[in-house]
Amino acid sequence: MKIKPLGDRILVEQLKAEDRTSGGIIIPDTAKEKPQEARVVAVGTGKIVDGKKIPLDVKKDDVVLFSKYGGDDIKYNGKEYKILKEEDILAIIEN
Repeated sequence: MKIKPLGDRILVEQLKAEDRTSGGIIIPDTAKEKPQEARVVAVGTGKIVDGKKIPLDVKKDDVVLFSKYGGDDIKYNGKEYKILKEEDILAIIEN
């Protein structure tokens, strides 16, 4: 079974938070902030503007930066995901 987002929604899996600071200090789990970077798992078909379907700018396997308070958290098959609208995506991180 797979999750297929509808419309302009995007399913992402958040990347792991850093365990250490740049100075080498270990950060305990209780003090870690949730990361704002995620890997795109699935995308919807696009949004409709003036009766025309506009495809989304992101695609599967892109690494994106998203709004801190955007989206909805879900659990599926023991994994945590986030469903975002396209407007919650701030940038695509290119390697």
